[in-house]
Amino acid sequence: MKGGVPLAATRAIPVLNKNNETNFQDHSVSMLKKGGMLRAVIMGSPGSGKGTISSRINKHFDILTLSSGDLLRFNAVQQTPIGVKATKYMEEGQLVPDNIITELVLESLETHGQGKHWLLDGFPRTKAQAEALHKASPVNLAINLIVPSDVIVARIAGRWTHISSGRIYNTEFNPPKISGRDDITGEPLSQRVDDQPENVRRRLDVYMRSMQPVIDFYRESGILTEFKGTESNKIWPEVFNFLSEHVQPDVPLP
Repeated sequence: MKGGVPLAATRAIPVLNKNNETNFQDHSVSMLKKGGMLRAVIMGSPGSGKGTISSRINKHFDILTLSSGDLLRFNAVQQTPIGVKATKYMEEGQLVPDNIITELVLESLETHGQGKHWLLDGFPRTKAQAEALHKASPVNLAINLIVPSDVIVARIAGRWTHISSGRIYNTEFNPPKISGRDDITGEPLSQRVDDQPENVRRRLDVYMRSMQPVIDFYRESGILTEFKGTESNKIWPEVFNFLSEHVQPDVPLP
C-alpha cells in the first residue's frame, strides 16, 4: 500500500445461512480517521486457520504483519537484550511473562511500524497485553476468526506428520497416497500427542478461557469484526473484501 488512504470502517456481523455458509451484515462504525493507518490484530483458536489467513493478508496487502511467536524466536536466536530475557524462561520450560512479550511487540512496532499499516498475529493474548497495546498504539480493528469446535477437532485430529522431513498430511484435506505412510519415503507417519481429540478439546478450552477477556475488550471498544465459517478458503474472500474497503490491495483475488 502506498501511504495513508481514506479509511472508513464497517463492522461485519456474521450470519449463518441454511447451508452453514457465512453471510455478512455490514454496519458503519466510526473507527478510523480519514487518511489514518490500519492498526489491527487477528485472533483465532488453534486450528482456526489464523496462520493461513494472516499469510494471505501479507501476500495481498502492503500491511506489515508481525507474529509474536516469530519475533520471540528471532530475538532468542539473535540473543538480543530482550531475547536473552525471554530465553531464560523458555529454557526452563516456563511461559514468557506478559511484560516481556509486550515489550518485544511494542519495540518492534516502534522500529518497523511507523507510517505503515500493521497487523499483529498472536498478540495480545491477555487483557493486560491488550490494555498495554491500547496505551502505546491504539488498535482500530480486531479480527476474530470463529470456526466450530467440532470442525477444529476433526481437522487437527486428522493431521499426521512424517517426523524426519516435517511433511504434514491430513486425512480429510491432504491424505497420503497410502494410509499411514509418507508419500516420498514410504515411512510411517506419526500423530502428535497434542493433536489427539481429547487434547485438542483441552487446548480449545484453555484458549477460550484466556482469550475471552481480550475478545470482550475489543467488542466493548466497538472495533471487533468476526468472521465465521468452516473453511479458510471460504472465510478468506470475506476477509479480503472487508480489508479492501479500507486498504488498497496490491494483489487482487484470482
